[in-house]
Amino acid sequence: MRDTFPAQRALGEIDIADIKIDVRSRDDIPLILLGLQHIYCTDDLREKVFEIIKDILPTQLVDGQAKPVSAELGCPGMNQWTILVLGSLRLCLNADFDRIHELANQHRTLRLMLGITDWDEKLFSLQTLKDNLQLFTPDILARINQAVVEAGYALLGKKNSPVPVAGRCDSFVVETDVHFPTDISLLYDALRVLPHICARFSEELGLKGWRQYKSGLKKLKKSLRIIQKLKHSTSKDESKKQAKAEQIAQAHQTFIDLSATTLKRVEETIEQLGSQHHVGELQLTKPKHFIAHAKRQIDQIEHRVMKGEAIAHDEKVFSLFEPHTEWISKGKAGVPVELGLRVVVVESREGFILHHAVMEKQTDDQMAVLMVKETQTQFPSFKACSFDKGFHNPANQTDLKALLDQVTLPKKGKWSSKDEERETSEAFVAARKAHSAVESCINALEVHGLDKCLDHGIEGFKRYVALAVVSRNIQKIGQIKRDIERERLARERERQRQRRQKLAA
Repeated sequence: MRDTFPAQRALGEIDIADIKIDVRSRDDIPLILLGLQHIYCTDDLREKVFEIIKDILPTQLVDGQAKPVSAELGCPGMNQWTILVLGSLRLCLNADFDRIHELANQHRTLRLMLGITDWDEKLFSLQTLKDNLQLFTPDILARINQAVVEAGYALLGKKNSPVPVAGRCDSFVVETDVHFPTDISLLYDALRVLPHICARFSEELGLKGWRQYKSGLKKLKKSLRIIQKLKHSTSKDESKKQAKAEQIAQAHQTFIDLSATTLKRVEETIEQLGSQHHVGELQLTKPKHFIAHAKRQIDQIEHRVMKGEAIAHDEKVFSLFEPHTEWISKGKAGVPVELGLRVVVVESREGFILHHAVMEKQTDDQMAVLMVKETQTQFPSFKACSFDKGFHNPANQTDLKALLDQVTLPKKGKWSSKDEERETSEAFVAARKAHSAVESCINALEVHGLDKCLDHGIEGFKRYVALAVVSRNIQKIGQIKRDIERERLARERERQRQRRQKLAA
């Protein structure tokens, strides 16, 4: 049984509209709380958002497919309003679950926003937060985002035209939570997981041979550290260079031999578990997955170090635990390479993020037309957009003109006379100058959660990015509300000052 928000107010509970939030504070928490308060206190917006977040439900496997459980069955779970508040706060603060756990249990204003009274001793467990804040889906978050953006435009006083008509599109890299990949470190990653799995099965089923697995892992790590400390010789003496190369090859061979011995023992144990102890194939999927990774890395090390062959980029894996990670080099000064995925965003001229997409093995020029079409699906009056040169190709120039009234897409290479006329026009130059403001939006996203994705898997990555976009737009509403309130307080202070002057006169 799960409620969006408790229908019956508890004794002593303060209505969310009456919660006093300090608009003088420079911290991020009051901003996100002001945005959430506006959502709750605006009747039509609250109804729209509450209808959407009703779909935030746990899933269960039915005929091999994950389907949401009924909201009418089971024990009372965390209500969806609480999930939205804490999820938005997590990304707004770029916080981990431990900090959200502390705030949810100790921050008075936040607890009032969750509908918890001062004398209510209700506390959230850490695992409860982890389980519930991962119930969002990108689809649910996209619908919430659309409602929030429309509310933001209404708040700006554009009630008759609540949707934007112009925007800016750009991409950036969101890093995954991985270490820098080398073939030896990836091999060690696989081999440090497998003995733990085998030891757990051995303890449960009484198998022998894995009692001292930790000692074996220490030997592997010691061998790995020896390789990592070795450097190729820069001497002009060929004999010294050859000797150092042989030393490096021998260290790699020692590491491979230890790895192969461990891998052989693991395979024997996995075969024994399947044949003699009838362990299900599903339970053995994970160890077999890492066995395949280990074999591939051993093969690549032999080809690269022993045979001096280059490994094709398509054959490389950059993380065993986050396999969607890509090796991205955007040519930025001081940032030779980034490990993660590209994310493309469309920001309105008023600072709201209208749409975003996670790019898997895609480039900017492949996303330009798609982003405009998907943005227009949510905001039909979106009729102008600026891009940088990375989004250019001849087809995009033609296709975007059919979709938009104004296309600001600089051309790569030499201009023709038509290109020169188009790119030196007053409207094009003005939009080109305004385009750089999208970097401020990207920086804000990176500061508020999207510097590095802390969730796991490609689905977790997409959920994390979508939640960051929603959180940023809610925070933007909070900024507008804060500025309105600050102006009101300033006017009130001015009236009081004038009143005191009159009394003094």
